[in-house]
Amino acid sequence: MPEHHNNQPPVLVVIGGGAAGFFCAVNAARLNRTLKVILLEKTSKMLSKVRISGGGRCNVTHALFDITEMSRRYPRGQNFVKKSFHQFFTTDTIEWFEKRGVTIKAEADGRMFPVTNSSQTIIDCLLREANTFGVEIRMNADVKALEKDNSGFKITMGNGQTIIAAKVCVAAGGYPKASMFDWLKALGHTINEPVPSLFTFNLPQHAITELMGVCVEHVKTRIEGTKLAEEGPLLITHWGLSGPAVLKLSAWGARDLASAFYVFKVHINWVPAQNEQQIKLEFRDARMHHASKKIINHNFLHLPARLWQFLLKQSGIDNESRFADLHSKNENLLIRNLSDFVVEVKGKTTYKEEFVTSGGIHLSEVDPNTMMSRKQEGLFFAGEILDVDGITGGFNFQHAWTSGMIAAKNMTAFL
Repeated sequence: MPEHHNNQPPVLVVIGGGAAGFFCAVNAARLNRTLKVILLEKTSKMLSKVRISGGGRCNVTHALFDITEMSRRYPRGQNFVKKSFHQFFTTDTIEWFEKRGVTIKAEADGRMFPVTNSSQTIIDCLLREANTFGVEIRMNADVKALEKDNSGFKITMGNGQTIIAAKVCVAAGGYPKASMFDWLKALGHTINEPVPSLFTFNLPQHAITELMGVCVEHVKTRIEGTKLAEEGPLLITHWGLSGPAVLKLSAWGARDLASAFYVFKVHINWVPAQNEQQIKLEFRDARMHHASKKIINHNFLHLPARLWQFLLKQSGIDNESRFADLHSKNENLLIRNLSDFVVEVKGKTTYKEEFVTSGGIHLSEVDPNTMMSRKQEGLFFAGEILDVDGITGGFNFQHAWTSGMIAAKNMTAFL
């Protein structure tokens, strides 16, 4: 039986219990107390990405306070967020949480976290809001169909139940397969094919994976045959390369790398602060003043010891070699390995923590000032279901808060 009758308050339904959906639901319920707000989550877990993001600390947003500058961190959706950020921006996010007793701090790299360093603080805050304003949360509530009718929208659930809603916000996250968007295509929407973004690079059987756990604070990475280049920390894992310098490359290259079937070459400069000429001079200086020193013990570029040893070995220099014995051929090879180490990537690994989907509802079909569909009046979108994705560092959460808030304001405005 439908759940909405004439003598009951209008029903708003938010589909998806992630950051965008939850933020939309709690703000809609707060902004218009006369409504009944129902939040549908198809799994048995709420806010699961919020819980695990930033190593369990929740990277709430990024300390960037210029809209144009901030929008440049989105490989897809730059112009869209440039408009939406005028309605609700990083400063508003920080203020929203602080008004509710959650202080947000910035770290040196610009990422922002709750001062408690615990994502549970953010989750508790959102759950308190939902409780205060009477949001009805339904778990394991899988939506099978969404149809527009005279009284609004008819939502058909997996268990056969239906809900009649005056307005609906779809905040169901990123779908890995285009076919999963079929229920939204049925409402006239176009989908940009989903592909993974923010993934690590696999180097099967590569010797460098023996250095798993080694982190280099500042490297430059680029993908051969493209203009894609990034810099930042790089982490070596047991399957390949990760860290911001890699995740950012994967975001900007999401579509190109998918069409290359994730087989491509990456060039790594381990010492971007020094050019080849400067490194050559350092070697000449070491030969003059430290001729009898073992090269392995004179890590003058201050790289992690295991990486230095690895690069020496890759350049044909053994652990006993002294600067006096260094052949120019091996020296040149080492300099090349330091400034342009090339690896062949074969595949990717996505982990839930960082994983984002590029693709989704075509942005021309959604008004960035209201988040309402241009195809169906009363239908709104928020978060990753839209073809918007940011690099790592709190940018995807900021889009979630922004789109969730704008949808909440506009869903509740004329009811």
